[in-house]
Amino acid sequence: MSYKAKTALTIAGSDSSGGAGIQADIKTMLANGVYGMSAITALTAQNTMGVTAILEVTPEFLERQIDAVFADIFPDAVKIGMTANARLIEVIAERLSFYKARNVVVDPVMIATSGARLISEDAVDMLKSKLLPIADIVTPNIPEAEVLSGMSISDKADMEQAARFICDSYGCAVLLKGGHSINDANDLLCENGETAWFNGRRIDNPNTHGTGCTLSSAIASNLAKGHDIRTSVTLAKEYISGALSAMLDLGKGSGPLHHGFEISRM
Repeated sequence: MSYKAKTALTIAGSDSSGGAGIQADIKTMLANGVYGMSAITALTAQNTMGVTAILEVTPEFLERQIDAVFADIFPDAVKIGMTANARLIEVIAERLSFYKARNVVVDPVMIATSGARLISEDAVDMLKSKLLPIADIVTPNIPEAEVLSGMSISDKADMEQAARFICDSYGCAVLLKGGHSINDANDLLCENGETAWFNGRRIDNPNTHGTGCTLSSAIASNLAKGHDIRTSVTLAKEYISGALSAMLDLGKGSGPLHHGFEISRM
C-alpha cells in the first residue's frame, strides 16, 4: 500500500564530513519522519576541525535546483541555512515567494563558533529585507541576534528585548538560542508578541558540530507534519537532546551529533 510522505526542502551548504549543513539536515529530516530534499548553496571542504575551502554555486544554478524541487515534489516545509552572498539570498527569497512556500525556517548562519563573520554586510541587509519577512520562524544564536537586532545581549532580559524586536521588525517568530554563555541550554521563543522559555538539559558532550543546522531542520520537519511552531520547537529540542545524549565520538575536533540515535543499527 502506497502513501504520500510529508516533505521538507533544505537550502544550505554541503558539509563534506557529514556533520552539518545539507547532510545533517537530510539525516535530521529522515529521523523526524519526513522526506528530505536539497538545494545546495555552496560546497565546503570541511571536517570536525574546520573549513578549508568553500565553492559557492551560481545564482542561476541555485534557482534551477529550487525550481526542480517545487515543480515536482512541493515541500511541506523549507529550511534555509548557509547563504553567503546577497545574490543567492535574493534568488531564494524570490523563488520561495513565487511558489508561496509554506513553513519557512531560517537559520541565519552569520557567525562561526570562533567568532568569525561568515556573511558579508550586503548579504545581511538582503537577509533582513527579503528573507526574514517571508520566514515563519528564524533561529539565531546570541551573536546572530545581536546583528539582527542591533542590540548587545548579555542576560535573559536582553534576550527577551532582542527577540521581541526581531519578531516585531520582520513579522516572524524567533527562537533565540541562549547558549552556554548566558543561560546554559535554555532558548527563548517569541511568537506574535508572546514569549516562552524552553529549558534545555545540559549534556556534557563536546561533540556539537552541526547543532544549529540540526535544530532548525527538526523544527522544519515537525512543521511539515502539521505541528504548530511551539510544538515543533518542543519536539526539536527533545530530538537534539537525544542526539547529544547518544555521545557519538567521531573526528579529532568537535564531532557530529548522532542524528540516527533512534533508528541506528550500529
